[in-house]
Amino acid sequence: MTVHAIIGGTGLTELSGFVLQERLLMQTPYGPQSAEILRGEYAGREVLFLARHGHPHRLPPHQINYRANLWALKQAGAQAIIAVNAVGGIHPAMGSGHLCVAHQIIDYTHGREHTFFEGDIEHVTHVDFSYPYDEALRQRLIAALMAAGYSFSSHGVYGCTQGPRLETVAEITRMERDGCDIVGMTGMPEAVLARELELPYACLALVVNPAAGKGASIITMAEIEAALVEGIVKVRAVLARVLA
Repeated sequence: MTVHAIIGGTGLTELSGFVLQERLLMQTPYGPQSAEILRGEYAGREVLFLARHGHPHRLPPHQINYRANLWALKQAGAQAIIAVNAVGGIHPAMGSGHLCVAHQIIDYTHGREHTFFEGDIEHVTHVDFSYPYDEALRQRLIAALMAAGYSFSSHGVYGCTQGPRLETVAEITRMERDGCDIVGMTGMPEAVLARELELPYACLALVVNPAAGKGASIITMAEIEAALVEGIVKVRAVLARVLA
């Protein structure tokens, strides 16, 4: 039976209903992970859980040690990863509370430690990243969303920006021209690191605000927090269905 790891983003620093069995703080070659890996039972299955930003939420997107997180999950026994990401909506269909199972990603980040293949290595390795998300795992998320009856999109291009600031209207306009449907700050290099470790990886994105210029007013944290409170309930329900 596949051991799944869940990486929780903003608003998902813990799983209600999770039966804790063990806390793991791994020593990694890449430094400290964001938080303890929680091993336990969720929806009747063995699950690993890691809060991407720490618990409590303390690490901004550009300071997350993505390499340590992914390496630690692999060493802890993870065989597949479901990543939960809070995002802004660019495409008109991506309103607040909407869920999206991303199928592609564009990386706008810079300066992040983005590969395990560096330093003293035997040979250069180029991983195929044509399709960044595992299709079988994506289909399981889609089936769970359909069964739950939630509003969702089965495809979406995730534009990953550097953060921690939100984007300008001009940047979102450019990203829309590039084909991005949603915008977030944590999708990369997490996805490619999972690919380098040969871990199937899929993204369940929760839209928590219209992106810059896509709403009637400026973006406020109160708006984002309100959308998170309602949306995370749906995210937990979908995860339970996927793992059951």
